[in-house]
Amino acid sequence: MHANKILILGIDGMDPRLSKYHMEQGYMPNLKKLVERGAAREDLRFLGAMPTITPPMWTTLATGTYPMTHGITDFWQQDQENLGALSYALDSTLCKAEQIWNVFAESGKKTFVFHWPGSSWPPTSKSENLYVIDGTNPEGICMGTGQIENEYIAAASVDIPEISYRHKAGETSMMCVVTDIEIKEESTGDDIYAIAFSPSIDLVRLEDDRNNEAQTKMNFDVSLSPVKTAEKWEFEIPNDSKELTLLFSGGLIRRPALLSKNDKGIYDTLTIYKNKKSEQAIGILKNGEFVENIIDEAIKNDKTYTVNRNMRILEMAEDGSKMRMWISAAVDIHDDSVFSPKSLHNEIIENVGYPMPVSNVGAHDAQLMIDCMQENWNRTMDWWADTIHYMIEKKGIEIVFSQIHNDDAEKHNFISIYKEKSARSLPMETYDEVMLNISRQNDHYIGRFLHLLDEGWTIFLVSDHGLVVSEEGQSLYYSHLFKDATFMRQWGYTEVKYDEQGNPLPEIDWSKTKAICSRSNSIYINTKGRWATGIVEPKDQEALEYEIIGKLYSLKDEKNRPKIALALRNKDAVLLGLSGPECGDIIVMQAEYNLYDHGDSLSTAIGLNHTSVSPIFVAAGKGIKEGYTVDRWIRQVDLAPTLAILAGIRVPRNCEGAPIYQILADDFGL
Repeated sequence: MHANKILILGIDGMDPRLSKYHMEQGYMPNLKKLVERGAAREDLRFLGAMPTITPPMWTTLATGTYPMTHGITDFWQQDQENLGALSYALDSTLCKAEQIWNVFAESGKKTFVFHWPGSSWPPTSKSENLYVIDGTNPEGICMGTGQIENEYIAAASVDIPEISYRHKAGETSMMCVVTDIEIKEESTGDDIYAIAFSPSIDLVRLEDDRNNEAQTKMNFDVSLSPVKTAEKWEFEIPNDSKELTLLFSGGLIRRPALLSKNDKGIYDTLTIYKNKKSEQAIGILKNGEFVENIIDEAIKNDKTYTVNRNMRILEMAEDGSKMRMWISAAVDIHDDSVFSPKSLHNEIIENVGYPMPVSNVGAHDAQLMIDCMQENWNRTMDWWADTIHYMIEKKGIEIVFSQIHNDDAEKHNFISIYKEKSARSLPMETYDEVMLNISRQNDHYIGRFLHLLDEGWTIFLVSDHGLVVSEEGQSLYYSHLFKDATFMRQWGYTEVKYDEQGNPLPEIDWSKTKAICSRSNSIYINTKGRWATGIVEPKDQEALEYEIIGKLYSLKDEKNRPKIALALRNKDAVLLGLSGPECGDIIVMQAEYNLYDHGDSLSTAIGLNHTSVSPIFVAAGKGIKEGYTVDRWIRQVDLAPTLAILAGIRVPRNCEGAPIYQILADDFGL
């Protein structure tokens, strides 16, 4: 009765509480079918491990071990020799536990690992049965290795005097002329999230640039161009065409474009060309239509790449006097660096299509959120599903481990303002719609695979965590890179350096620092003998830890509620799976009304608007009971051993979970 074909359908950020609410309202019929045909808890919850951060949780699911065992404890790893240094954690070589997909592949099963972040790339087995695509970043295929440009806005108007390009328009109210442009270094992750909270361009106000408040607050890169009568084109163009120029790669690449009329005399089409000599269009966009896979060039660090982009016209005046459009990130179409075997790259492109750039825009603009970001994810998810089906149907794949990041990526853009008292610019109804759209996306994606249940497959729907709308908003603790832990400075544990004017710098003064906040949940003591910077005597460390924990518990909000849910010394944090050298000397979890959106809380936290931090779990298909509600708390560490038992392979080494016997079919033989 062993299951011979298994699909792990991972949706990063999928919240069981919100999903159940939308399912009961009738918005998620495919999720309902999966639940009815399989087994889950009544509340659909998984008992998540901690911290509720993408790389450690997906690695826990893959290994059946807690973060203290597999060693990936956050998005960033604390350098074990330098207290002031962190390193990126999405690297399988950091994983100290065996991944179950290696066991499957080495037992003879054709196994496909599709963008599983934190522990899949580079591949850690040489088995010819193992196929791996990416996993170096959470969001999109090749986005971590092949992204050449970020997404941005292009605008053109008869009132714009000259062609220009602005890097993050919020940084300056002055135009930057292309002939004297400064190309900045590639953006950081922080830039991506800054983009998300920016309004779109108001073309009506572009002519009054210096007084344009909306412009000065905007964080998009922007390409600006005059709209003029088309002239000096070396091939026949439509009558009454108007021309503009689109700038790519920060202004290093110019592309002429034509605005043209439809048969009713209304301007509704933008056609992009390489130059005025080449009649072959690079892309043709109708007003309001989303166009994917526009192939062109991009320049980064003086090197030219062939890239694909998605685009959408956001606004076009009927008389052709102005136009505004969204342009996606640009991704190198030849980047095969995260495909194993490398031949899989061209095979997928030829049979499925180019990997999609992902989008992270629009928390204050409904059109950007819905028509661009969410539409981009709709198409990305179909490409994802098509790729999985291709691997199953054409490559004979029997075991699939897949992760898609739409839910988490979209919610990060706006979930902190998805409440009545937040400083938002859109009505709550708009955010309700966007949240519902995400659930509909997830449901459509689930529906793409339900037919496999009738073909002998077993499907596990899982997530790493959910995201909450926190009552009070971002926690006091949240300190990604030592920059925001002001309470540690106020208490005198962390000291920073100051400039000549006495302003604090984001640089630690280690000679005066006893302890620091690190990453999402850790506090480290700057102990002599442990760190080169150490100033705390080892004999004093325990007392200092208790002192800090006491102060943490003393923190209260305006309603006199504690801001900290739990603070434990490293030796006691073994109860959370967060002990040992990879974790802080103190582990801190915030109270659920005092959170970021995930990562800094216990995995059982809930929030406003039907949200929770808990991950989701549903199983259905061969070997699984049908229509069964399980009372047991199913832990994330239980997934790997359950897969092993179900498929009749050995349990991965180091595994700390237990098979979920209760959900296995009665005729399974256990």
